[in-house]
Amino acid sequence: SQPFLLAPIAECPPGPPGAQVRLAVLGARGVGKSAMIVRFLTKRFIGDYEPNTGNLYSRMVHLDGDHVAVQIQDTPGCIQLQEDCVQVPDSLSRCVKWAEGFLLVYSITDYSSYQSVQPLYQHIRKVHPDARTPIIIVGNKADLLHARQVQAKEGLQLANELGSLFLEISTSDDSQGVCDVFQYLCKEVSKLQHAGSTDRRWSSIIPRPKSPNMQDLKRRFKQALSSKVK
Repeated sequence: SQPFLLAPIAECPPGPPGAQVRLAVLGARGVGKSAMIVRFLTKRFIGDYEPNTGNLYSRMVHLDGDHVAVQIQDTPGCIQLQEDCVQVPDSLSRCVKWAEGFLLVYSITDYSSYQSVQPLYQHIRKVHPDARTPIIIVGNKADLLHARQVQAKEGLQLANELGSLFLEISTSDDSQGVCDVFQYLCKEVSKLQHAGSTDRRWSSIIPRPKSPNMQDLKRRFKQALSSKVK
């Protein structure tokens, strides 16, 4: 079949600043990033795409009884791996800075795409040193077992070494698995946002501790007054 561009996905109305959950899907070319995003947003599977230049999708998603504005950045697979070092274009670096949660996707049928995961992970951690920033490693195309080049235990071992969550999915066969991945990532980002707002709120409520010197002066002043009264 001929590759084609997706029909536009309707965007959600813009919300107040900071109200969106911002996700990025990263990985080598051909691992199924676009297919995963569209599967999540529309429940449809489309196997052929023109190479994208980085589409941003914005939708309202039902999450734990609430409607959450989710923005998902699809990224082109234009990274280059050289001696365990990934060459990241400026556009991709800007995307990493923008996003709050990440899916690192490889294809179980392409070992080189698996090799690009760790350098990408390290690049994200340089930009987001907070270990709470959620990153999920996904082995896609799990239905193509006859063409497997990356064993599940390899993906699990890498995730354990990096301290990340890992799972294998089949975007073409398992719509629910794809939805579970994105919803879990949305929840983790929402938790982090809530924790950050709580920290900021408490810092504005709790008064700054008084200077020890000032406290000592007040104590001495009280002692002096009490001695005069006596």
